[in-house]
Amino acid sequence: MILTVCLSPSIDITVEVDALEVGKTNIARRKRARPGGKALNVALGISRLGGDAFVTGFMYNQNGDLFDELLEKNGVGHDFIMNEGRVRENYKFIDHRSMLTEVNDVGAEVPQENLEKLLARVRELSEKSAATVISGGLPRGVDADYYGELFRAVAPGCLRIADATGGKLEAALAAGVDMVKPNLDELQNFIGRELTCRQDMLDACRELVRRGAKIVLLSLGKEGGILTNGEEGYYCRSTSVAVNSTVGAGDSMVAAAAMKLVEKAPMPEILRAGTAAGTAAVTTFREVAFPLEKYREIFDGLQVKRIF
Repeated sequence: MILTVCLSPSIDITVEVDALEVGKTNIARRKRARPGGKALNVALGISRLGGDAFVTGFMYNQNGDLFDELLEKNGVGHDFIMNEGRVRENYKFIDHRSMLTEVNDVGAEVPQENLEKLLARVRELSEKSAATVISGGLPRGVDADYYGELFRAVAPGCLRIADATGGKLEAALAAGVDMVKPNLDELQNFIGRELTCRQDMLDACRELVRRGAKIVLLSLGKEGGILTNGEEGYYCRSTSVAVNSTVGAGDSMVAAAAMKLVEKAPMPEILRAGTAAGTAAVTTFREVAFPLEKYREIFDGLQVKRIF
């Protein structure tokens, strides 16, 4: 089983427009609302690949039933720590160039006793899990150090995977993780410098390894991805596909890579699977989890190159 921890669930409202013009009236071509959250998306991706996923984390008593329905429909087990309040709503605007503009809401606060309850829940569930994935934001008012507390609560022998930014990533690295998955913008912001070439990217990834990550999976969007443990590195170029939505692509990448990591697959296979899943995810508008047939088709056509 792979455990995913959803700390800040959301209702993701995705709107397609011809062109997003600030200060003017924009007409929606398509719109849909769905329960979201990075860790929830990872669990759905694992389930789509035939894996056994389980979700825990924080949930709220308003709109929380939407998450129960989605997870049950996809055969994903779950056990949330319930809180008073309403699930936050995030707006994602996609224009004709497939450019994504996001407006994220801030959720309700979580009481200290529930923070402690989740730590205990992670200790318990990770005991019977092969890997624990902690990704996404934190509830309002919760310090980034809580990420480190959660990873330290994971049972020994259970792989630790983080998809986080800023102080949350720093806390995860300090606790020690088996894999992190930044995208290029996130890595540049964390390192504090522009990464203009592949060597710059590799140097930045090695810095994350020195700070506590065993493996770094760097998402390069439509360009593919890089995977390194500091001693060897690989590059996989993505294939060209029609892009309908980039929402959840990074989470799909984490899902497939996590499954390969659990299987003790070689590094090129981890990268190949992650790149295939992330690429397959952008072909859909109505579903975040990628179509399995599309994933297999893309996976078969990808090649991984060792770069050092």
